[in-house]
Amino acid sequence: MLLKIIEVQVKSIFARTGIPGASYVINQYVGCGHACLYCYAKFMRRWKRHGEWGSWVEVKVNAPELVRARRVEGMVYMSSVSDPYQPVERGLELTRRVLESMDKRIQLRILTKSDLILRDLDVLREFKQLEVGLTVNGFEGEVKRLFEPNSPTHNARVKALEKLREEGFKTYGFISPVIPHLVDVEELAAELEGLVDFYIIEPLNVKLCGGRFLRTLQEVSPRSARMVRDLEGYMRFQETLRKRLEAMGVRGLFVRHYPKIHVCEL
Repeated sequence: MLLKIIEVQVKSIFARTGIPGASYVINQYVGCGHACLYCYAKFMRRWKRHGEWGSWVEVKVNAPELVRARRVEGMVYMSSVSDPYQPVERGLELTRRVLESMDKRIQLRILTKSDLILRDLDVLREFKQLEVGLTVNGFEGEVKRLFEPNSPTHNARVKALEKLREEGFKTYGFISPVIPHLVDVEELAAELEGLVDFYIIEPLNVKLCGGRFLRTLQEVSPRSARMVRDLEGYMRFQETLRKRLEAMGVRGLFVRHYPKIHVCEL
């Protein structure tokens, strides 16, 4: 599928957010070429009628100018409706230019699925308060092809965390989406031990993952699909998982989306 790139000029780039722990989000891109089938940001299609999610990316070409000499207080999350290191970033280098222009005193938390972030270690070192996270879920083979067709491999993400750790960055593992019988959270947490300072654990958001994903999940793993559709059973699964992680000594945040978003510390 040929990715459609839409260049836009915007008036502002830091947006207030209700994401727990963050005061602002910054999205220099909208949309994502990783084309993850479960992506929660698909809701943006209500306002962005460019086609199927994953087939287009909006590029805010003036984002570097908008962050220059602008300082905001509180945590800034990069990004909420895109991946800052999605495939088009390799050529466009928009994220890199945004980081170069940004006030280095800003408290910044970056989340990506891509080891491309290693390209920008020189710029990242300039930030005084920085956390860098990689999304990990262990998807491989046919499951990855269906759920995350254009994202880097699990091993590439783990190696990126290893490198970031070696370079002295504060890192975290974002284990998401947690899907019963498909994602082994305890195994992933053990694999990342020593590579991350903390974890963010996020079970699948059934409300926002979309009907197409749920139908595909039914084909891939019928028992997983049955569990996430049984909301009471799914809630029990999440609570049991949270207790097991605490018993393991896992430290970080556990994010629930039902009946409303709730974040608890591990």
